[in-house]
Amino acid sequence: MAADTPTWGPHISGKVDRGWRNCFHAPGRCRAQVEVETSGVAKEQKVMSKTYAIADLHGRFDLLEIALARITERAEPPATVVTLGDYVDRGPDSRKIVERLMAGLGRDGWRLICLRGNHEDIMWQTCRRLPDVDWWLTNGGGATLISYGQQVGDQADVAVVPASHLDWVERLPLMYVDTHRVFVHAGLDPNCPLDEQDAEDVVWKIYPDDDDSGHFQRHVVHGHHQHPHGPIFKKNRTNLDTLAWYTGRLAIGVFDDAEPVDRSKFSKSTASRLRRYYRADGPCRTIATKRRADEVKKPGGFIRQF
Repeated sequence: MAADTPTWGPHISGKVDRGWRNCFHAPGRCRAQVEVETSGVAKEQKVMSKTYAIADLHGRFDLLEIALARITERAEPPATVVTLGDYVDRGPDSRKIVERLMAGLGRDGWRLICLRGNHEDIMWQTCRRLPDVDWWLTNGGGATLISYGQQVGDQADVAVVPASHLDWVERLPLMYVDTHRVFVHAGLDPNCPLDEQDAEDVVWKIYPDDDDSGHFQRHVVHGHHQHPHGPIFKKNRTNLDTLAWYTGRLAIGVFDDAEPVDRSKFSKSTASRLRRYYRADGPCRTIATKRRADEVKKPGGFIRQF
């Protein structure tokens, strides 16, 4: 597959002008992006039973609906649902996912925390700042444009994405922090305070397979690095990305808010609070190609801070 071929809707095209690629470099920090619990909210966390985490939906609205149904039929409020970003691209129903999350859960005693992934950032950058759509199409944006009403074979037109959806993306935080865990899309620098994390790490980082670092005393829960046979459980972090858009298999992390992960007991043979998860299985829809293109990171890095 050519490097600039979208993985969904490959015939949506865009004018390629690579001259912009190094023009907007302004590395961001996570100040004002971190939702750190205050003493009042921390007290509220003690009465919350569980937090449910969902990673990397990539246009699979069917799996989101199954996941929310599984959670609500098994759980009692109060509870928190954290979505870890990458709602758009590759799969068929990006627009439906965005609209569903924008609407909230609509249930008393439940709260929904939606984080930003690198694909939301690519979408926002393309629609609001960049002179062409090449970067987005390279990362599966053709499927998203089709979900917003474009037809296969059309010239890519980012104007089909409503301004209200881009405004919602712009407001999404980069992380959610509770007493025992940090939820992010991709990863953290384990040696850097939360409010000084580089935004590029938070949405683009890939952990080496042998890296089990968390963030000081907190466990890190993330997605972004796909493992079809996941989720991946490490001593100090959990990766929930199961390549759900293609495999049709979504893992839902279930965490007891009042209890930290017992690192002394964590092993492959020991049941742990961390190891509890549901699966939301659904049919894998026919796709234009079965080979997933690698995510293309824009040269110059993360180019702005919201």
